[in-house]
Amino acid sequence: MQKTFKKPALIGSYPEDDVLFLLKDLSAIKLEDSTKNREVRMQSGGHYSESLPIEYQPPKEYVDLFWKTLHEYKRKVALCIGIVAEQIYQLKGERTVLVSLARAGTPVGILIKRYLKRRYNLSLRHYSISIIRDRGIDENAIQYILNEHPDGIIQFVDGWTGKGAISIELIKACQEFEQKYGIALDDKLAVMADPGYCTKLFGTREDFLIPSACLNSTVSGLVSRTVLNDQYIGPEDFHGAKFYRELQAEDVSNEFIRLIDEEFAYIDAEAYELFVQKRDSEIEADFLGMKDVKKIQAEFAIESTNYIKPGVGETTRVLLRRVPWKILMRDSSSPFVQHILMLAKEKGVEVVEYPDLNYLCCGLIKSVKEKK
Repeated sequence: MQKTFKKPALIGSYPEDDVLFLLKDLSAIKLEDSTKNREVRMQSGGHYSESLPIEYQPPKEYVDLFWKTLHEYKRKVALCIGIVAEQIYQLKGERTVLVSLARAGTPVGILIKRYLKRRYNLSLRHYSISIIRDRGIDENAIQYILNEHPDGIIQFVDGWTGKGAISIELIKACQEFEQKYGIALDDKLAVMADPGYCTKLFGTREDFLIPSACLNSTVSGLVSRTVLNDQYIGPEDFHGAKFYRELQAEDVSNEFIRLIDEEFAYIDAEAYELFVQKRDSEIEADFLGMKDVKKIQAEFAIESTNYIKPGVGETTRVLLRRVPWKILMRDSSSPFVQHILMLAKEKGVEVVEYPDLNYLCCGLIKSVKEKK
């Protein structure tokens, strides 16, 4: 599997010591289209990874809510990072290579790296690569990492789970990689929050607001969603992304990392204790959240489960970059959904009380396919 690799483009606003993005820089290409046009194309057989949504720039009230939420829950976020970082350290130790799934996984991967540096003085390498639903993982990026770290053990990292589509995609991608190259990869995804019960490596299974889910590129190193479009990505290329340099004034990516990193000094003993308790209990990954999704699909006569996005993080994404139809809400008084209620009001989206839900909320995408 010896192969010559191009030097990765340096994109994003994070220091290179925090993360190296293995992505082709497509900043010079116009890939954005309106949410409505993209939704029509996606629901008519096109793929979401071929273009990009226009980056939503929220009003001041929403950004203020992000900061308020971040300061209120930074300790909780740090604790969840600590618990999952301790699990990774026990499983893989010093040979770990952190590979976060761009872009929601990137800040979480950086924080896991920072926690392990602070607690164990361990400097792990951290890469961020692309995985795309129905298209698989970026195999060129995986090969690059294996070439750079022949003795390393890859640990895939993401932000949170919804109904488990990316977990399933990762399992499938790792099976295909082994069939092609004879190399087994660990397909267990490490996440901060696993409300969908999709993995055994998590900080919590509570469906709570991860503040980095509130914003788009401005909390993810100014990097866009990843792109896989044959017009711009050749067989030897990494998957692509844009670097939104023009948003540098709004960028809070490194401030978010700094605020959580500062909390690690206060929570590491508790994180270790909770990790030990968790280690000694039986944990299953039985994709419980999918039961909710199937029930909602039947009740609301929804054509595809792709139009159902459960959990705080996924509901936020529906409002930020899809065409939302309704928001189902288990508890509208929860502090973790106030930004969702604000976005729904701004966009005129109906919020339906729906108490019989494992998740705090669920976003339903509007069907915009042209009727024949």
